[in-house]
Amino acid sequence: MEALATSAPVATRRVVPAPIGTTGAAIGGLILVLWAALLGFLLAWYEPDWHSPAPYLLALLQTHLYTGLFITAHDAMHGVVSPNKRLNNALGTLAAGLFAFNWFPGMLSKHHAHHRHVGTQDDPDFHDGRHPGFLPWFLRFAWNYVTWWQVLLMAATYNVLKLFFPQANVIAFWMIPAVLATLQLFFFGTYLPHRGEHAADNLHKSRSQFRHHLWAFVSCYFFGYHYEHHDQPYLPWWRLWRTKTTD
Repeated sequence: MEALATSAPVATRRVVPAPIGTTGAAIGGLILVLWAALLGFLLAWYEPDWHSPAPYLLALLQTHLYTGLFITAHDAMHGVVSPNKRLNNALGTLAAGLFAFNWFPGMLSKHHAHHRHVGTQDDPDFHDGRHPGFLPWFLRFAWNYVTWWQVLLMAATYNVLKLFFPQANVIAFWMIPAVLATLQLFFFGTYLPHRGEHAADNLHKSRSQFRHHLWAFVSCYFFGYHYEHHDQPYLPWWRLWRTKTTD
């Protein structure tokens, strides 16, 4: 996996802040609509043939849209979904809630603490200093963010959904994509960028994925350009690729 990361600080292009206008809300709204439409189809009408690749590819597509929900909520935490604060926070709250009942106000303070204290004991996204491996770090990350209310609401929702839809579809297209997207976000957005040692002059204690815009979008909505995100957090995910210079 080392090929995905490069030592930081990295050469980035400064992108001048520009008005978001209605574009951010439109993109966020599109992700929400696509997520809901595909989920509705997969739960209510789709009859998967588990011997064909189609249901597995559809589950991966739903995973990608789940990731898009979180990225929309993440951008709302930085106020770059909409210049209208109420609309920005409403879309962030909705997107976070649809992603396994995450609570936007609670995530907001922790995410900004991550930016202020990145790679330190005060960083809620960082490992405990003694167990930097993927699994113990992920477990600590989940412990910092997952609440008992989320677990109870997920369990209740699962039991309600399986009353109306095939249980296999609920597991394959509602539950598993949420878990996979969580792992995806942690791997590309926390573990790869922040693991290991960083140069003394690396203010953001972050690495960045090599420039490959298609893979950067597919893997995590350009969030693998992570040093650039910390360096210019005013950029929405769909403008982040502009910061990436030729490697």
